[in-house]
Amino acid sequence: MEFGALFAVGFFLLLVLIIIAKTAVVVPQQNAYVIERLGKYAGTLQAGFHILTPFVDLIRYKHSLKEQAVDIPEQICITRDNVQVAVDGVLYLKVLNPERASYGISDYQFAIRQLAQTTLRSEVGKIDLDRTFEERTNINAQVVSELDKASEPWGVKVLRYEIKTIAPPHDILAAMEKQMRAEREKRATILNSEASREAAINNAEGDKQKVIKESEANRQLQINQAEGEASAILAVATATAEGLRKVAAAIHDKGGFEAVQLRVAEAYITEFGKIAKAGNTLIVPANLTDVAAFLGTAMNVIKKTEGGGGTVGR
Repeated sequence: MEFGALFAVGFFLLLVLIIIAKTAVVVPQQNAYVIERLGKYAGTLQAGFHILTPFVDLIRYKHSLKEQAVDIPEQICITRDNVQVAVDGVLYLKVLNPERASYGISDYQFAIRQLAQTTLRSEVGKIDLDRTFEERTNINAQVVSELDKASEPWGVKVLRYEIKTIAPPHDILAAMEKQMRAEREKRATILNSEASREAAINNAEGDKQKVIKESEANRQLQINQAEGEASAILAVATATAEGLRKVAAAIHDKGGFEAVQLRVAEAYITEFGKIAKAGNTLIVPANLTDVAAFLGTAMNVIKKTEGGGGTVGR
């Protein structure tokens, strides 16, 4: 009897512990539990401690309210110019309504993955291969827009989608590499030609400035030379005029006229001697010894030059 009583008490305590374990629920932070009562939705338990009705309430679904990253497997997409590319990505989503996520669809993650793949194939098919890389941002935005519309009845918010890899076939990659190499060589050739053109322009400008400077220097040199020659001519003329004035003044002095006669006679004899030495043939006047007649003629010229034909006293 005592053993039976102990067994009954032990069984009762065990049953109480099982009931407490089944009815006492602690929901972690950023989680939500969906409760069914007799097979029907009864409510959603948020973070904290909760007591359920024994044998009536049942935790049917558990959802994480954190942002989730869902990997989108690699798939083959065909671009508008009929090139096959392998594309994969990652999708970020968050459960906003646990009730809809539980009863709106059986597996929202699987559904969103499939929808992301089909939407991605559709968006890639709208553009050419050359634009797939530069249009990644637009593709991501279009995928997010389409998925967000579809997942709203499921209580799930699609936050963003990112393409991880775009892998064209090897032959296309080789052709793209050749094209990029050609573009780089083209840009290098253009830069070299522009540099050569700039260098030629600079050299021509330098030569032009050099010619201008040289012409200005020559012009200034000629001006200086002309001014120097003019100054020399002016100085010679001034000196000559001054000398003539002094000679004219000396003629009027005592003995000046006789000195002029002597000077003219000496010049006559000197120049005649030069003529005699210049060649073998010599033409002389008939009255060669008549020096006085020559002097008279010369002195008459001097008189006319001085006074217009007046008489000079001796």
